Amino acid sequence: MIIVTGANGKLGRAVVEQLLKRVPAEQIAVSVRDQNKAQDLKDLGVRVRPGDFDDAASLLHAFEGASQVLIVSSGILGEAGIRQHQTAIDTAKKAGAGRVLYTSHMGSSPSSHFPPMLNHAATEELLKASGIAYTAIRNGFYAASAVMLIGRAIKTGELIAPEDGPVAWTSHSDLAEATAAIIAAIISEQKFDSLTPNLTASEAIDMDGITAIASEIIGKPIRRIVVSDEEYRDHLKSQGLPEDRAKMLMGMFIASRNGDFAQASSALATLIGRTPMSISEVLKESLSHQLG
Repeated sequence: MIIVTGANGKLGRAVVEQLLKRVPAEQIAVSVRDQNKAQDLKDLGVRVRPGDFDDAASLLHAFEGASQVLIVSSGILGEAGIRQHQTAIDTAKKAGAGRVLYTSHMGSSPSSHFPPMLNHAATEELLKASGIAYTAIRNGFYAASAVMLIGRAIKTGELIAPEDGPVAWTSHSDLAEATAAIIAAIISEQKFDSLTPNLTASEAIDMDGITAIASEIIGKPIRRIVVSDEEYRDHLKSQGLPEDRAKMLMGMFIASRNGDFAQASSALATLIGRTPMSISEVLKESLSHQLG
């Protein structure tokens, strides 16, 4: 049985929807915190059980009968998040899973300035040390982050941010399709061991490019204003952002200008059999909803 954690989240749910196109529903199970939010999956024949990364007993029940377990990153930063992933890996092994898959990131590194990358790097090391077959899926940078960054700029007409670098912005939907393809391929004994190649859109674009694309979509100019790191941090705090959130956003810009997210790859296109969505297409789709 294929187990997917976090199946009420954006990526986890999209992976399950893609799996349903490839394997029978009775071969799919999900681990969620709130079963009521997964009633639609249950209606389709997917096994739904409660599971919490902070509760190994609940995970063991959710992982019962597992052949593969997809651990969708918890999103909790620091040691707490790493402990959650350790619990999930250990429990998958205890449940008898033949392989653990994990939603990692193209920028995974123990020395990254972007805090989530530290968790991804640590979790990859946990997988290596686990003794179980594993696949760390190196996802491209979520395009949803670009949508979030440009959202306020559309209202104010200004995108205020520090110097940055190109990012291979990649859609959740394409990554979910690729993940389901990898899981299905493993069933048919195709090997996806250790780290996947970077699964990214076909090009990397910086915030100047994002601003230009958004301006064209909404039909009015957005100014890209480059500020120092310190000015940006103060700007974020003035908007009421907590210190840890401000640090994370600041770290994203530092890492991007270091080139951490710039390496576009053809691996995603090969997996899904078509050209991945471009950031222009993602922005057009997202902004058309926002603008009505």
